[in-house]
This record gives sequence, C-alpha cells and structure tokens, in this order.
Amino acid sequence: MRIAQLSRTTKETDVHVTLNVDGSGKVNIQTGIGFFDHMLTALGVHAGFDLEIKVKGDLEVDCHHTVEDTGIVLGQALAKALGDVSVARYGSFYIPMDEALGFAALDISKRPFLVFDCEFAADQMGGMDTQMVEEFMRAFAYNAGITLHLRCEYGKNDHHKAEALFKALAHSLKQAVVPVGNMVLSTKGVL
Repeated sequence: MRIAQLSRTTKETDVHVTLNVDGSGKVNIQTGIGFFDHMLTALGVHAGFDLEIKVKGDLEVDCHHTVEDTGIVLGQALAKALGDVSVARYGSFYIPMDEALGFAALDISKRPFLVFDCEFAADQMGGMDTQMVEEFMRAFAYNAGITLHLRCEYGKNDHHKAEALFKALAHSLKQAVVPVGNMVLSTKGVL
C-alpha cells in the first residue's frame, strides 16, 4: 500500500496529513476554512485517495499560512507515498462545473514547476482568499515534485472555477499514479 503520514508544526500552523494513494476516496478534512475543506474533499474523493487532513492555523491573521502549509505537507505526503515506485507519470483532464471549464496537466517528474492561469473576480470564497488557490497549488506541486499546469478555460462563478481546477487536478493525479511495474517512463532511465 502506498501510504504516508506526515506532520509539520511551526509557530503559525500545525498540520497533520494521512494519505493512502490506493484508497477509495474516504476523506476527513478539518482546516478551519470551510471552502478549503470543500476543495480538499473534492480532491480526495475524485482522485480516489483516502485523505485525512487536520490543521490548526493562525486564522486570526488570515488564511495564508493554513492553506500554504497544507499544500506543503500534502505534497510531501504524496512524494513519500509514491516513493520510488514507477508510475504512469502523466495525467491530464478537463472538468466542467456548470459554466466553468477547468484543465489540469501534470508530470510526476521530480522537477517541480507550476503554470497557473485562472482569474478570479472576487477576493474571497467562503473565508478563503481566491489568490490562495494558486498558492496552494504551488506549495503542493513543489513539495510533491510534480510539474503542474492548471488553466481555467472560461467561467464566471469563482466557486465553480476553483472547484473545476481541484477536480481536474484530482483526475490527473488518478491517471498519473497508476503503477507501471519496474519500467521507468524516461528516456534517461531515471527521473
């Protein structure tokens, strides 16, 4: 089983993540930010990951540290759970959410990078700053060691745009983490 359990405690946050890549989509998310919980729940369910995340953050300041640090620990947990097992590496997916269309493409390459192309109209969604969607994705991608491209093709409702991106990420991950035996999908022979 590809499972990881990680914790990270700083003066700003206390983050605990348990991830089972080969799960069935059972999630228990408690970050203190309702909209963020909703997005992480969608990520776990749609990727088919069993995911438990518990965070105590300095929400009296704002949501930044909680969201970013969750991305850091979740990314590290994914990298640890996958270990050196050869996987399909690549995944890409479009997700429609009513009037919005989100796209994700990724490579589990140990070469972290983020391209994020989504404009939000409002400053917040249910207690989460809209700019934190990109910050979460960056922290997650860099700590998971993945190249991640996210784009909102179009949309008007910020909730729908954000949710389309989280679900597109989930389905792309589901494709990319499929084991491929001992074969390393690289012309170099290693990642």
